[in-house]
Amino acid sequence: MPELGQATEDHPITKAAEPTTGPAALRRTGALVTLVLGGLTAVPALSMDMYLPALPEVTDALSSPAATVQLTLTACLMGMALGQLVVGPMSDKWGRRRPLLIGLLVYVVATATCAFAPTAELLIGFRLLQGLAGAAGIVIARAIVRDLYDGVAMARFFSTLMLISGVAPVAAPLIGGQVLRFTDWRGIFVVLTVVGTALTLLVWRRLPETLAPEKRHSGGTVEALRTMKSLLADRVFAGYMIAGGFAFAALFAYISASPFVIQEIYGASPQTFSLLFGVNSVGLIAAGQINGKILVGRTSLNKVLGVGFAMITTAAAALLLMTTGVFGDVGLFPVAAGLFVLMSSMGLTLPNTQSLALIRTPHAAGSASALLGTTSFLVGAVASPLVGIAGEDTAVPMAVVQLACALAAIACFVGLCRPWQHGTTTPATEADH
Repeated sequence: MPELGQATEDHPITKAAEPTTGPAALRRTGALVTLVLGGLTAVPALSMDMYLPALPEVTDALSSPAATVQLTLTACLMGMALGQLVVGPMSDKWGRRRPLLIGLLVYVVATATCAFAPTAELLIGFRLLQGLAGAAGIVIARAIVRDLYDGVAMARFFSTLMLISGVAPVAAPLIGGQVLRFTDWRGIFVVLTVVGTALTLLVWRRLPETLAPEKRHSGGTVEALRTMKSLLADRVFAGYMIAGGFAFAALFAYISASPFVIQEIYGASPQTFSLLFGVNSVGLIAAGQINGKILVGRTSLNKVLGVGFAMITTAAAALLLMTTGVFGDVGLFPVAAGLFVLMSSMGLTLPNTQSLALIRTPHAAGSASALLGTTSFLVGAVASPLVGIAGEDTAVPMAVVQLACALAAIACFVGLCRPWQHGTTTPATEADH
């Protein structure tokens, strides 16, 4: 297994790396592991997107302004971003299982409490707690993958997880809408409580500890901060982390702007928007499976990642040209095609940035996973509001944000990761570059 700063690939990979640490029996139950870890990584989408159809109802029921109710989304998102910074180092110190179970239990309690919130202010507070606790599933799921797999095998597993986590953003609003047919907005939190309880039971009964005691950190907060500082000081890790964050921000820009762009500017019906959103999500999932089943193991992870970034940049540039009228009035179909390419490219970038970053951090997978997740959420949270900065009559800001994020990702990939050097330097000299 590589040490910190050691490159693992330069030439095309011809064989998948064998799983390294962690219970062998757990690795053999691949379907169960994928189900549990996929469910944990789907928690953000379920917690955020199932609730979206209920926002107007919450505004009326709690007699609060729409801006105040919107803060319930912001609170959950920020909680998930910041919670990872706490839970990640905890899992490196105490193992994966205990912090995960505690986080899931708190998530269940916080979610159930949301269902009984009497005011918008209390709902905001409960949603913040829900996000903080839900972060445990996100960050520890990635750390468990790092415990169990290495190299190409890890990249393949991350691509497989996208099959579940990619479906969640599509299914969650649909599930939320169906729940609202039978109950009010509080029923959505009841459903989320049931989902959280089921995940807790699955983890408790079926997911053993994956971090051996001898590999845990014994220090406290000071050592955790020192570990994160050392990770950030690793230029290549930081490059993959920031590049992945910018790619995720381009995805966030799409999610934030697409309902407005597709329906308001191009006049599509809600049903057409839902269909296009679903098709784009299928494209992301398909690209992730192509990445994991075909490309990984046959070519360099960095080469695949570079192609993914190039596709995002090309799609974003095309969208900018179309939305600024360079090609005249192009209509919905070309714009939808550009968004499809951009979304599908995420299946090549997101799993590989995570894999290439975590390959370098076998000694601190929890802290590394926390930094990866927090960076993605925070950069995405900053990028999302910018898509509406010019008002409701233009899609140009969406394309500008996406292109800026794509170019920034490429700059980090080339300037910090320097993929052409991988495999040609030793751990001692890599840090000096």
